[in-house]
Amino acid sequence: MTSTPASSSVSQKVKTAVLVLLALWSIVSLVVIVVWCTSPDLKGAAQCREELKETTEKLEGVRVVWRKDREALERLVEGEREKGEALKEEKLLLLERLNITNSTLEQSRRTNEEVQLLLQKEENLTAQIGLLEDQKEVLQLNLTEAGHQTASCFSLKAAAESQMMAAESQKKGCESRSQYLQKQLQKCNAVDAEASQQQGASMATATPSIAPALTARSPIVALLLCAALILAT
Repeated sequence: MTSTPASSSVSQKVKTAVLVLLALWSIVSLVVIVVWCTSPDLKGAAQCREELKETTEKLEGVRVVWRKDREALERLVEGEREKGEALKEEKLLLLERLNITNSTLEQSRRTNEEVQLLLQKEENLTAQIGLLEDQKEVLQLNLTEAGHQTASCFSLKAAAESQMMAAESQKKGCESRSQYLQKQLQKCNAVDAEASQQQGASMATATPSIAPALTARSPIVALLLCAALILAT
């Protein structure tokens, strides 16, 4: 139940109306009694005094009741006023609580918006992390493949270096062999020249029938001499 200033005003008006009615009733009663008592044709003086006394007693009783009613009404009005004040304070408290609640709701709404933004950012970051993980796997595969290719290149390089060393060794052997053969050729040429000189000397001293035979055998003899020199070395 909520009391307002309007209800307090109505209570005050009711109180005033009751007090006015009681006052009017008391005045009318006195006027009637006075008129009735002063009329000589109606009643005697003793009876009038008796009735006046009774009326006065009743009036006193009415005044006592009126005072009690007035006090009760005043207490009622005071109680209603206190209730009104208490209700005003309660209303202020409720308004304050309502403002706090609205502020809390607004803060909660903002917090919810911030939470939604954070969740959206988290989803975006999760998607980006997924893409980075995929890129990482691709890069890892490429790195592994590059490692294999590097190892293969090192193997090929080692094989090429080994072949190069073998070819270099073969080259040196061939050069040594060529030099050796060159020396043997020079020796053969020298032997051939010596054989030719000896043949010329023999032909000069031989008979005509033996000269053709010596001429035909001279290359064979030179070749045999060269082979003998090669085997000897």
